[in-house]
Amino acid sequence: CGRCHEKELKAYTQSVHGAAVKRHGKLEAAVCSDCHNAHQIASPEQDQVKLAITKNCGSCHEDEVKTYRSTYHGQVAQLGYAHTAKCADCHAPHNTLQVDNLNSKVHINNRVKTCKECHKGATASFVKFQPHGNTHDFERFPVMWVASKFMIVLLGVVFLLFWGHSLLWFKRESREPKHIITVTAGEKYVQRFSWKVRLAHLLLAIAIMVLALTGTTVLYADSFWAPTVMKLLGGPEVAAILHRIAATLFGVLFFGHVLGMLHKIYKSPKENKFNWFGPDSLVPGKRDWQDFIAMKNWFSGKGPRPAFDHWTYWEKFDYWAPFWGMFIIGTSGLMLWFAPFFGSFLPGWIFNVATIVHGEEAYLAIVFLFTVHFFNSHFRPDKFPLDIIMFTGSMPLEEFKYERADEYARLVEEGKLDEYLVDAPSDKMVRYSRVLGFTLVGAGLLILVLVLSGFVQNLLG
Repeated sequence: CGRCHEKELKAYTQSVHGAAVKRHGKLEAAVCSDCHNAHQIASPEQDQVKLAITKNCGSCHEDEVKTYRSTYHGQVAQLGYAHTAKCADCHAPHNTLQVDNLNSKVHINNRVKTCKECHKGATASFVKFQPHGNTHDFERFPVMWVASKFMIVLLGVVFLLFWGHSLLWFKRESREPKHIITVTAGEKYVQRFSWKVRLAHLLLAIAIMVLALTGTTVLYADSFWAPTVMKLLGGPEVAAILHRIAATLFGVLFFGHVLGMLHKIYKSPKENKFNWFGPDSLVPGKRDWQDFIAMKNWFSGKGPRPAFDHWTYWEKFDYWAPFWGMFIIGTSGLMLWFAPFFGSFLPGWIFNVATIVHGEEAYLAIVFLFTVHFFNSHFRPDKFPLDIIMFTGSMPLEEFKYERADEYARLVEEGKLDEYLVDAPSDKMVRYSRVLGFTLVGAGLLILVLVLSGFVQNLLG
């Protein structure tokens, strides 16, 4: 090969591969044809060739390629995106040297310059990122190991508790006759959600589904479905843009809601001061614990079905969960989005931790939403197959009496029930709400199947 490619041969001869072959006679070390193939040689400038050469590195460096594929660089490369850091970009394509060699591109003294080829704002702190970090190696990567194990425990505890709750609820409610609501013509409905709340919920649902699909396609890049989904999304670049748009929408809705609630509390008239633990408050209180115990007793047949007020304890959990998720997923996502900025004052290994918690917490949120939340709202026997209240905003008065018996009694006693009574939604509204509801639930279940299959495939290796 060197008869024509003299420059490349000279660089190769100085490399760790060339030294192994020429000086030590180790014929198993990489030679030209191992990376470029023997006959069907194409330009290394072509995207497919760049990706193929990266894949070929794994023929010898199996562990290194495996850990590389657990990073964002490796994940998008697996999905066909060639314009990201690959083996040859960091280690040099021909003059590949040992990491401790002063001339190596990845020597500690040269890493900032190497990383700046893509990340213009890279700093000495930024390059402490571990491109081959391993969550199974406590001795070398203790922080990554701890972060990974913490998320595994968190996943296990959350799913054990809430899947158990759903299972007990399903078994108990299945043994009782389904409560059938008969709505007569002209019957009044009870207003539960304003159009602003319903619109925010719809936009939030869409944002979460876009985030889930675009994010987990990268997270499970080695799954059988990821390449196809990524093509449908328009490729990794388009998927990244969609992911960030959805994240921005989520953030605007979240912080807009928080500011709105703070404004409402601040403006609350003195004679009607906001009651932090009142029936209309989403702040958990003593009543929620009592409702939980009553629900547990009902599950086990030791008590009657509980009567609820405006909010149930599981609805409050659904409300507060995004605050935790926003903190964990949002903070880690911002770190990864603006890595050079955060890397200017945070150690690079923080991005390894951010990658772990961002993916694992997203997995937790997706599976929780599309199993537990869907069950609570749609799949329990009394609601199956769909509850459209979040789209119409109101529910039949008879259903309200059954679902929220304590709230109904309180409003009657206070003489405020009429303030919440509205006309029944139109047939057109109901029809559109069902179409929208089934579409969103169907999309969520499809994403759930993809995510679970990707998780299992990743788990099995």
